Amino acid sequence: MTTGAPTPTYPARPRRSRLRTYLPLGIAVWLVLEIWLLTVVAGAASGFAVFLLLVAGFVLGSVVIKRAGRRAFRNLTETLQQQQSGVAPTSGGGEGNGLMMLGGLLLMIPGLISDALGLLLLIPPVQKALSRYAERTIDRKIREASPGSVGDAFQQARIHRPDGKVVQGEVIREENPTADPGPRPPLNR
Repeated sequence: MTTGAPTPTYPARPRRSRLRTYLPLGIAVWLVLEIWLLTVVAGAASGFAVFLLLVAGFVLGSVVIKRAGRRAFRNLTETLQQQQSGVAPTSGGGEGNGLMMLGGLLLMIPGLISDALGLLLLIPPVQKALSRYAERTIDRKIREASPGSVGDAFQQARIHRPDGKVVQGEVIREENPTADPGPRPPLNR
């Protein structure tokens, strides 16, 4: 029996991204491999050796994270002091702190695969290669972003003058746009 009421149409579910589909499976496989590798090493050496490896990884990871955090804070302090004194801040030594912290975190996670990846992230050429790859990927994503999106806002925030300096600006909304305030003062450079 029909009542004449329209049948509700539900919008189609958006398709899940590959990352959302395969990330849980990847994490499960990684955990199984970590546990299996720990049992293989424990069988070959001893359980105490595996325990010492895990404790050493945790201690080394915490030292790496502490060192990278101190270096990042020192770089931030130097940059702020240079900006306050009017000197153009020099960019140097700031890159790689995030990757060092990630490497330290991977060292702190129990497991031999995560320890190997953490140690790999502590190698400076690997850090530089990953930094360049991430920068290129982010720049490409920003360029591909549609107008009006978050990527467009990032693009607008990166406007530079021909001499390489960033253009500082502020939006001022007038209360009464019809009233003529008169001549405006010249812009200072």
